[in-house]
Amino acid sequence: MLVAFSVTPLGTGEDVGELVAEAVRVVRASGLPNRTDAMFTTIEGEWDEVMAVVKAATDAVAARSPRVSLVVKADIRPGTTGALTAKVETIERHLAQD
Repeated sequence: MLVAFSVTPLGTGEDVGELVAEAVRVVRASGLPNRTDAMFTTIEGEWDEVMAVVKAATDAVAARSPRVSLVVKADIRPGTTGALTAKVETIERHLAQD
């Protein structure tokens, strides 16, 4: 499955980059395939392992913030691996045909 999530500290001021980096550190340390962009971090893996990483990343931010917002979007497709890159490659292939 793919899970795209965004964890945002609330009540800590406008500059949240340092706290968001704590969440990304947790994701990268997990060893699961992942990608971070300006809006979301996406992780690929099995349900339990991906959700454990999302929880740990959220907890890392919550440890330094009085309130946390979490947005989660999941693509649940059993038996599929490599979707993190395959989906983007498919789009790029179609764009290259133009």
